[in-house]
Amino acid sequence: MHATGHLRTALWLAELGLPVLPLRAGKLPFGNCPACADSACGDRPHMKAAGPCQCPAPCHAWAAATTDPATLTAPAWARAWQQAAAVAYHPGGGGFTVVDLDNAAAVEWARQTLPATKTVPTMRGEHWIYRGAMQSANHVRPGIDIKSLMSYTVWRDPGTGPITPLPDAVLALVAKEETTQSGGAVNSSSLDRARWDRSVATGCRHTETYVRTGLTRGIAHVQARSEEGAGTAAYGAARFLAKQHTACPGPCGLDALGEDIIDAAVSVGVPEAYARRAVSNGLQAALGATA
Repeated sequence: MHATGHLRTALWLAELGLPVLPLRAGKLPFGNCPACADSACGDRPHMKAAGPCQCPAPCHAWAAATTDPATLTAPAWARAWQQAAAVAYHPGGGGFTVVDLDNAAAVEWARQTLPATKTVPTMRGEHWIYRGAMQSANHVRPGIDIKSLMSYTVWRDPGTGPITPLPDAVLALVAKEETTQSGGAVNSSSLDRARWDRSVATGCRHTETYVRTGLTRGIAHVQARSEEGAGTAAYGAARFLAKQHTACPGPCGLDALGEDIIDAAVSVGVPEAYARRAVSNGLQAALGATA
């Protein structure tokens, strides 16, 4: 297929390592094909359902995003590109997080609160782009959404300024949003389901915030490898987390932290047995043991 317009932009972004997909009018992804409608296919392996779908069409919104030029130019995608109104990308799949600032007040808050990074103007505000992936969340503050893993955002232009590492201040926005809702209701989020808490870490010298921030980053690092490398990322995340506790008197609940890393790896398609071995090896390597 001859690359023109949005497809040409998509191929350029894919070459840079950003997974991309076409959007129809209204900044919406194209609807699923009949075989994928209503999750009849079981969904793609790297989605929350972790199903078997290998549909060649651009089904499942963000989960269809790819860097493969053969897929982008395949006949199954041709009609979507002919009707496309914009190009989107999956930030988390490329290892990035977009702080979507939807109005002037949100932009002003970011300028006063967050470290400067690459900035992209939008119709009503700005996108601030950081290096590093994390869980996505909407409405973390008035006029502010987080677009990273399991999400897509519209490509507008390359923006200005250097990209800086994902700061704790952005991670904290999602942690706060997920743990408590208005009225005191508790959300059944990944942090709330986490196995680690102070009851299994009575000998840990770190604060709970410190440990949970590290765990959140480790999970994000694993889930960003939705196409390949998640097992290796799980090993690295487990080793990094364990190294933070080598000076603690213990116990620190490392097994509980490891279970959450295993869950993250399994959620993006790593076989559980492989994930468990990778995490066990990572924990033991940090503690000076051998697998």
